Amino acid sequence: MTKKIFLVFFFAFVIRLIAINQSLWLDEAVTAKVVMTYGYTEIISKFSPTDFHPPLYYLFMKAWTNIFGYSEIALRMPSVLFSLMSGYFIYMIGGIWAAAFFLFNPLIVYYSQDARMYMLSTLFLTAALYYLLASLRVKKHNKKTSFLFGLFISLSFLTFYGSIFLITPMLLYLLFKKQYKVFFVSCFLFLVSFSLVAPLLLGQFANSKIALSGVANWSATLGKANIKNLLLIPIKFSIGRISFLPKILYWTVAGVWTVWVFKKILMGGLKDKKLLYLFIFPLVLGFLVSFFVPMLQYFRFIYLILIMSLLLSRSSQRGWILTSGFLIFTLVYLLNPSFHREDWKGLVKDLPKNKPVYMIISSSDPVKYYSNNLKVNDITNLSGDSKEIIVIPFSFGVYGLDYKRLLNNKGYQLKKEKSFREVTYEQWSLK
Repeated sequence: MTKKIFLVFFFAFVIRLIAINQSLWLDEAVTAKVVMTYGYTEIISKFSPTDFHPPLYYLFMKAWTNIFGYSEIALRMPSVLFSLMSGYFIYMIGGIWAAAFFLFNPLIVYYSQDARMYMLSTLFLTAALYYLLASLRVKKHNKKTSFLFGLFISLSFLTFYGSIFLITPMLLYLLFKKQYKVFFVSCFLFLVSFSLVAPLLLGQFANSKIALSGVANWSATLGKANIKNLLLIPIKFSIGRISFLPKILYWTVAGVWTVWVFKKILMGGLKDKKLLYLFIFPLVLGFLVSFFVPMLQYFRFIYLILIMSLLLSRSSQRGWILTSGFLIFTLVYLLNPSFHREDWKGLVKDLPKNKPVYMIISSSDPVKYYSNNLKVNDITNLSGDSKEIIVIPFSFGVYGLDYKRLLNNKGYQLKKEKSFREVTYEQWSLK
C-alpha cells in the first residue's frame, strides 16, 4: 500500500507540472503585483482594504516569492504543494481511493496551478475535517485535537472568507453530537481570528457595495443566486473547466458523467450521512447568501471536492472508473492549450511598439507583469491626440463601457484586430 500511495502522489505531482508555466490570468497577476509592490504591513494597510479577500495568503506569498522569485512557476508552486498536502490528509481520512479522486479531479488540478488562495484554504479545511473527525471518534475530550481543529478553521477563514460556508456546518455538527468542549474551544479560536480581520472585513464590504453599484455587470460576474450558477457547480466539480463544440455533444458528455458521479456521491452519503450533510449544507447556505451578496461561483466552493472525494470513496471500494474519468478530463485540459488561461503573455509579446495602449486600468496587471516598462493608459481618459492607438477591450463588458462609440466619437476607426486565448488587442487610427 505504501508503494501504491507513493505512486499516486508522484503521478499527481508530475501532471501538475504540465503547462504550469502558461500565462498568468488577471487574478494571478494581481497576486504577483501585490507581492512585488507591497511590504508585509502595506499588504494589510494599503492593499487589503481595496481587495475582497483576507490577507493571509498574500502574506505567505510575499515570504515565498522573496525566496523563490516571481516567475509563473514560482507563483504557482505553493498551490501545487497545498493540493498534494490536502490529498495526504484525505488519504489519512478515507484511504487511497479518496486521495486519488481528489488529486486527479480536473477542477482540483486546474486550481492546483493557480496562484490564488483557494488551495491554501482547501488545505486548512481538509486538516480541520481530519481533526473534527478525530474528535468525534473519542469519548474523552482531547485538548490538542480541539485546538488544532479551531486553529485550522481560523486559518482558513483568514485565507478565504468563503470557507465560512463549511466552517458553519462543522461547528453545528459538533453541537449536534454534544461535543461541547470542542465546540467552545473552536469557537473561541475562530472568534479571535474573526476579531483580527473584522475592521478590514467591514471596510471591504463597504467597498464591495460601491463596486456593485458603480460597475454595471459586476454582480453577474461575482455570481448571482440563480439555477444556472447552481447547476454549474456539480458539472465543474465533475469535468473541470473544459468545454468543446458541438455544444450538444459537450452537454451530453458532461451531463451523463456528472449524473453518474453524483449518483455515486449520494450512494456514499447513504453510508455516511455526516459527510453528505457537510457537502450539501455549504451549497444551500451559499445559494441563500448570494441573494444578498453575489458569490455563487463554483470555484468559491472548490474545498467541497474534499468532501465529494470522501463520499465517492464510501460508494466505490475500487474506483478505477472514477479515477480514470477524472484523469481523462484532467489531461484534456492540460494537453489542449485552448483550455488554458488568458494568454496575456502572447498578447504583450505581440503588441506593436511605440503606440499608446489603452484599457481599463484595474484590469491591466497582466500587461504590467509581462512588460513592466509599458505605459498603460485609461481608456476613459482618451484625449484623441494620438494618430494610432492600441486598445485592449478586456473587461469592458463588465464595466458596461461602449468603447467603440467612445472611439468613433473621438474620430477613430478600427484598422486591425488580433486575438489570443480569451484576450484581444485592436489597432485604431484617426479617420
